[in-house]
Amino acid sequence: MYDLLVIGGLGVDVRVRVPGLPLPVVDSVTVEPIDLRIGNTGAGVVLAAHALGLRVAVVDAIGADPAGDVVRAALGRTGITAVLAEDPAGTRRSVNLVDPAGRRMSLYDPRAGGPAPFPAAQLAALAHDATHVHLSIMGWVRELLPALRDVLGEGVGTSTDLHDWDGENAYHRPFADLAELVLVSGAALGDRAGAAAAALAPRPVLVTRGGDGADLHLGGEVSRVPAATPPGPVVDTNGAGDAFAAGIIAARLRGATWREAAGYAARVAAAACTHDGMEYPPGLLPRP
Repeated sequence: MYDLLVIGGLGVDVRVRVPGLPLPVVDSVTVEPIDLRIGNTGAGVVLAAHALGLRVAVVDAIGADPAGDVVRAALGRTGITAVLAEDPAGTRRSVNLVDPAGRRMSLYDPRAGGPAPFPAAQLAALAHDATHVHLSIMGWVRELLPALRDVLGEGVGTSTDLHDWDGENAYHRPFADLAELVLVSGAALGDRAGAAAAALAPRPVLVTRGGDGADLHLGGEVSRVPAATPPGPVVDTNGAGDAFAAGIIAARLRGATWREAAGYAARVAAAACTHDGMEYPPGLLPRP
């Protein structure tokens, strides 16, 4: 039995520390050593949830390539249960440009992908063994959403992160319709965040705003969730949103209200920003 099953979203991050953002238009810039490490949204949720003490499993397709080896090795170091298929398109990857303040710009390569690498029945069996399922917005996951709808409605908690959804792109809507909790960045929504959240009611919607905290839309009301003070210097904000999602899930599984869970998640995200990468050392992320 798992506390959390994350479906999709594994990949690697090529982390590049840059002197500032945006970069100057020049022929070359000397930077610190460039790292390749496990990354992308599913990995961020999985690793943060594991660091918070949850029993976690992840299912996804990655490539039989060096990037895939990085993912497999990182998951192997944690003991997280990983059900992996081979993606002929290769492992998803991002190039993350991180400035001295820890802010980042991500260049995301999702790979072309293909048909769902798992039969719906296999995912249904895994979901039956989980208390909560988090859906990453991968193409192959979207393909299986209709088949998973009945399974995920039988007492299994569900969530998804729509990331930079603009409130209109039809691709994201099936994930939101299936999940009982929706997270979405406020970056693209701007002043349309309230209308987008209202369209997803009655489910709670958390509009994240980076260093400005988040807004919890619940029952027609909006509660401000202040950003927490990091327990140390900010070195890397990559994965903070995924850590926030993991914090919400962990707190809710332990009986917190939505407002309590959001406040705790802000503390988790702040702590995640003080670590370089997503493989969090024991004790870094606060327990509820």
